[in-house]
Amino acid sequence: MVPLARELTRAVGGDAARHVHLGATSQDIMDTAAMLVSRRAGAVIRADADIVCAALAALSGEHRATIMAGRTLLQQALPTTFGAVAAGWLNGVGTAAQALDEVIEHRTAAQLGGAAGTLASLEGRGPAVAAAFADELGLAEPVLPWHTDRGPIVELAGALARVCGATGKIAGDIALLAQTEVGEATEEGGAGVGGSSTLPHKRNTIAAVSALGCAEQAPGLASTLFAAQVQQHQRAAGPWHAEWLPLSRLLGVTGSAVAWLRTSLERLAVHPERMRANLDLTDGFPLAERVTTDLAGELGRLPAHELVQSACQEAADSGRALAEVLTERLQGRRTGSEIASLLDPAGYLGATGAFVDRALAAHAERTARRGTGPAGDPARNRSRT
Repeated sequence: MVPLARELTRAVGGDAARHVHLGATSQDIMDTAAMLVSRRAGAVIRADADIVCAALAALSGEHRATIMAGRTLLQQALPTTFGAVAAGWLNGVGTAAQALDEVIEHRTAAQLGGAAGTLASLEGRGPAVAAAFADELGLAEPVLPWHTDRGPIVELAGALARVCGATGKIAGDIALLAQTEVGEATEEGGAGVGGSSTLPHKRNTIAAVSALGCAEQAPGLASTLFAAQVQQHQRAAGPWHAEWLPLSRLLGVTGSAVAWLRTSLERLAVHPERMRANLDLTDGFPLAERVTTDLAGELGRLPAHELVQSACQEAADSGRALAEVLTERLQGRRTGSEIASLLDPAGYLGATGAFVDRALAAHAERTARRGTGPAGDPARNRSRT
């Protein structure tokens, strides 16, 4: 800051040169610059997030009824739809991007406090000058200088880390769905994209992997920024300086994670036939809960659960179809066709359709609000950067 102030004074010249850096301290300029850079970076991140959300909304609608296995603890659980999965992705990244937008728009604050946060050198005009300074830059006017109150930094860090978390979740799921033994979704990037330097047959989900690699750096960077909140007296010796690199890197990895996810979704190919085939591999096991629920009214929930659990164990041990075992055990209670109907995943999708609709409606509302609100005004954003 010392050589910068000197060069600005030389460049301005004349009577105005006497007022360059008047009343300010180096931290005022550094913190304010960090907020301006964060707004610029945030606008880029949000623009890519908007494209990601649009792609996820399209996937949700297109695959609203595409049946696949839901997985818990990496094992098949109940059937769901790929539309519902994509709707979950959409809601996660959409709400995270909205929260980042809120921070960027309303809580990136200007900093002007002078050497010890009193603006004493401005001779009583400090608050007015600080207000004009914030207005000129299009940043929020803080109640008072925040030299050692690092709320604006940690709010930004939390919002960026949340975007990385939502982005990394999607990228990780895509990589898992693309495993050779799963094959339910793949990245189709064309010749040479996702290839291996050693294995000619490989087609790696390189965009999803890159997105995840960026996103997984966020927790450590955000943690450093949160730890640096404890700052001494009116201006800190060390904790403030510790923020510079992790904040810069956090902006970078968040932008990269979202950009890579955008690329992954642009390349994504969904394979519904593989989804159904994988679900059918378990021969009705994911629908065992439905049989329990159907029997609970006449047997009680726990006896019904134990009966179906025992049937599943027998089917697994003997290699027989679950439907066959249940038909034997439930003679007089359920017919074979009734059991087959109970084990049909298409009839046990719960509220997946409603959840897809709700996610799409929430996405449409966020999009409309962003298009008409402050963040959707390009001229306003330009004036603030």
